This record gives sequence, structure tokens and C-alpha cells, in this order.
Amino acid sequence: MGGAKPASVLGGRPLVAYPVDALGAVCDRVAVVAKVTTPLPALDGVERWDEPEPLAHPLVGLLHALAAAGEEVLVCGADMPFVTPEALRSLVAAARPPATVAYAGGRLQPLLGVYWPEAAESLRAGLPGAPLTRAVESLSPTLVELPADVVRSIDTPEALAAAERERR
Repeated sequence: MGGAKPASVLGGRPLVAYPVDALGAVCDRVAVVAKVTTPLPALDGVERWDEPEPLAHPLVGLLHALAAAGEEVLVCGADMPFVTPEALRSLVAAARPPATVAYAGGRLQPLLGVYWPEAAESLRAGLPGAPLTRAVESLSPTLVELPADVVRSIDTPEALAAAERERR
């Protein structure tokens, strides 16, 4: 779906608005980390943190969030419209350094978790090309089992169309 994925429309709203709303119900501060070239819709009360590097890897965004926040961060992919405040609260309640990550359907969900600054060095070692999951697994994170439908991401136009049909 490319760099414009967060602005893709689902149910008359930008895709990114759903996880932002869930995060806003749990966190005092919400920021979206994105490439400078990524179009984002205006989101009330949400900060935009532009990634400083051109490298296209999800670890770049995660590392930037850790650096910008200077403390632990609750991370949720901008393409996860089904995440709930309850799921996020479960992650926060179980959170242990250096990382606590969602696990669903037998798979680690590295873009849904809580990360501490001390995880940065190990994560940085995964750049430029290690798969995100492998880099996060190297942290031996605490795992929180969540329902697969809650952690589902929208990665293709077909998945977006299917999600739109489900909303009807």
C-alpha cells in the first residue's frame, strides 16, 4: 500500500485514526512516527515525529520513538485498526524491560508492544536488514497473548477492502 497507508480510508476515517484513538484512551501523550514523505491526516492532540533517516525499516521508527520519548514507549502500528484500549492496557499491565510484545496466533507482533530505551542497542544491531521479528526476539521479550483479530494489520488494498466489508 506504500507510504500513504496511514491516510488510507476505512469506515470514512483514516486508517491511523483507529490505533491513535485506542492509544489516546491509554496514554497521556500520543505521537505518530513517520518518514518525512509520509502523508498523515490531521489528528487532534497527536504529535508527528519524523524519522531522521531515509532507511526504510520498521526498526528505524521504533528506535526514533525511543530516542524522542527518552523513556519507555507503547508502540502500535498505524495499520492496526482493530486494536483496543483493553489490549493496550493488557500490554502495559504486563510490561517488563527491555520489551513486552503482543503474541497472537502463534506469532510475535513486534509493532504492538512496550519498549524501554535499554532495548535500543540490541534493536539497532538489527539494522540495516534483519527482519523486525528477529531483532525483537533477540530481546527475549515478555509476551502477552492477544486475540488475532485485535492485532490484525491492514497491509494490502485487498485487506483494506475486506475490513471495509466487515464494518458494514
